[in-house]
Order: sequence, then C-alpha cells, then structure tokens
Amino acid sequence: MTQFSANLGFLWTEHSLPDAIRAAKRAGFDAVECHWPYETPAEDVVAALNETGLTMLGLNTVRGRPGENGLSALPGRELDARNAIDQAIDYARATGAAKVHVMAGFSKGKDARETFVANLRYACGRAAPLGITILIEPLNHHDAPGYFLQTSAQAVELIQAVDKPNLKLMFDCYHLQIMEGDLTRRLTDRMPFIGHIQIASVPDRTEPDCGEVSYPHIFAHLETLGYSAPIGAEYKPRTTTDEGLGWLPR
Repeated sequence: MTQFSANLGFLWTEHSLPDAIRAAKRAGFDAVECHWPYETPAEDVVAALNETGLTMLGLNTVRGRPGENGLSALPGRELDARNAIDQAIDYARATGAAKVHVMAGFSKGKDARETFVANLRYACGRAAPLGITILIEPLNHHDAPGYFLQTSAQAVELIQAVDKPNLKLMFDCYHLQIMEGDLTRRLTDRMPFIGHIQIASVPDRTEPDCGEVSYPHIFAHLETLGYSAPIGAEYKPRTTTDEGLGWLPR
C-alpha cells in the first residue's frame, strides 16, 4: 500500500508546526515533511512527533534574502550557503529528519554550477556521518523562472559530478510534468538517483485528484519499481486542508 507524507509547508498552515503534525496524524498520513521550520523550537517538533508516532522526513535550506530562492548555486555567497546548510543539518539531526533539500537559487552558467557542486560536496560531507541524505530538486520555469536547477537530467549530471552516495534527486511530479512530462519513463530511468518523490495536481498544484497526471497509475508504477517510501503530498489546498482530503482514503 502506498504511504504518504504531509508537506506542512502547504498543509495546515493555519496551525503551529506541532499542531500541524497532530493534524496530519488525525488525517491518516504516515509521515510529515516541511519547508522552513526554523522558527519552531526543535524540541516542540520532537514532542509532537513522539506524541503522534510520525517521522519527520525532511526539510529545506533557507531561501535567503527577500526575493531569493536558495543560496547554494550563487557565486560569492558560499558563506551564506554553508551557514544555511549547517542550520538545516543541525535542525534535521535534532528532529530526526533523514533528508535535507539544499536549494540552489536563481543563477545560471559555469560559475553557478561549480559553486553548486562545491556546496553540495560540503553538504554531503557534513550530512554523511549523521546518516542524512542531501536532496536537490528541479523547479519548473513558470513557478521559479531563473532557478538554476530545472530538469531531472541536469540533476542526474550534478549527482554524478558530486559523486557522493548521500546525494539524491527530489523527484517532484508537479515540477517535472511541467518541464518534461513522460513521468512513467522518467521515474523508471531516474529511480537509481531518486531520494524522495512529491505530488500535486498539474497545472494548478492543488490536491492530486485532477489535472494532467493520473496518480493512481503513478502509484501502481512505483509499486512495480519497488518504491515503498512515503510520497510527499506537497500541494496547495483549494479551500482548507481538511476539506480537500477526500483523495487520501481513496
């Protein structure tokens, strides 16, 4: 049976993070994940996780200054990027999260790639002794125009260049349907590199029960591929989170 993780960056945002974890448990999710939890004391998150029995799967490095969307592919911002990596890994260790998404930021070109590779090697080195996986995620050019990382092929090339076993691809079906399509074959081809999968409807990024992608087909295909980790529900509810949860029991 497919398992699901509630992304609390989008779901139950009217609640504090600990209360959102409790809401995810009541709704029947198997795990949780988040974006930028840093304003919430880690011990409060741990208390809610212990109370509910849920696991925190992962979190993101901070975006940076207003208007930025990550720091690790920005030449000249290496100190800021590594401070963000340290912050994320420390919070992940404190909350038991096994994955950290290192955000690239808005940039392009050879210097940006070299900067990203160097920062990813730093992140992997810091994370490996703690058993933490580093993730990189392609973002689509409608929601994040100018983002450094936009395709799964680019992500695979970076993973191979960094050459660290704890660097993986965050395969967000919403972003990659927009950028590439052909999700069934993409999942098959990229599976050796995938560290986490996320879902939302395309093109409106709401509940995964409409639009271009047949998620029942995707879930069945993932089962044939032997993928059994919780899939991240990272969507923006049409109304409230609770009102839109009809897709989950189905």
